[in-house]
Amino acid sequence: MKQYKIALIKGDGIGPEIIDEAIKVLDAVSSNEKFDFSYNEYLMGGIAVDVKGTPLPEETVQGCLNSDAILFGAIGGEKWDKLPRDKRPETGLLNLRKALSVFANLRPMSVFDELVNASTLKLEVINGVDLLVVRELIGGIYFGQPRQNDGNCAFNTMIYTKDEVKRIAHIAFKSAQKRRQKVCSVDKANVLEVSQLWRDTVNEVSSEYPNVLLSHMYVDNAAMQLIRDPKQFDVILTSNLFGDILSDEASMISGSIGLLPSASLGGKIGLYEPIHGSAPDIAGQGIANPIATILSAAMMLRYSFNEENAAKKIEDAVKDVLKDGYRTKDLSAYDAKEICSTSEIGSIIADRVSKI
Repeated sequence: MKQYKIALIKGDGIGPEIIDEAIKVLDAVSSNEKFDFSYNEYLMGGIAVDVKGTPLPEETVQGCLNSDAILFGAIGGEKWDKLPRDKRPETGLLNLRKALSVFANLRPMSVFDELVNASTLKLEVINGVDLLVVRELIGGIYFGQPRQNDGNCAFNTMIYTKDEVKRIAHIAFKSAQKRRQKVCSVDKANVLEVSQLWRDTVNEVSSEYPNVLLSHMYVDNAAMQLIRDPKQFDVILTSNLFGDILSDEASMISGSIGLLPSASLGGKIGLYEPIHGSAPDIAGQGIANPIATILSAAMMLRYSFNEENAAKKIEDAVKDVLKDGYRTKDLSAYDAKEICSTSEIGSIIADRVSKI
């Protein structure tokens, strides 16, 4: 029997709660498949600062590099917001992404038929939406040097090399080939030199994919178009900063940020996480929605382990449970048959997985 080594980073806030439910579902799917999991837990984020004095201990980096994949919950919280930047939880995550060389962040967004009423947008706008944000993850303004804040003047540097843009563009075009064969590259080339390089390079890469239709859109227009007509998009290719913002905006088309998973790929080890934050205001109350984390685990099965059948079982189980009216509190107003706690919804999904 195959055994996959998974590094678990539960993190802060609701992170431990949602990871526990994903483990429950993973164990359920493995019971009917010809593989098994071994888990090792590592610290990162605020809890790592409290215990180890650093947001990313070296043993966490090494543990992740010695694993087959990483399942991560969420980090951060007001408790650590006033620390020096190098001690903040978010710095730990940025440094882990860099250490893993996971330059491609895939954020799929589709609307569940059972939750069309959860969106604030009209049914005719969101019905049938199925898009993928391909976000460059380890370059751009989040990592650019120099950077400074002396109390009177502050600056950051947005920087991309041609090779960095090429490699993320290839990911987007290859993804589009498996979907509806459309890529919309989002930039700000009318103002930023770095965006002009981005656009020129994406045009160059597109010549290798003649079957994929390429369009360009300025980021401010893209933000508007996501709300006006999200069905026009198939694959959205964009930079670190723009992708961070646009994918969170896109999450609300589905009705809850608690529904959307992500995969960070490109290096030897994949990193899988929900796109939402640590939500410390609801931590420990048993009301967090673990579905995004459970679906991130399904992406892990697909992309890191090539276990497509198992990944689809999890996704089908989530759809079935939503169809049957089970909801967490964030979705309680939408055709709910039963309002479930974090643990209850995880158990229901795990039970459904074992029966598929």
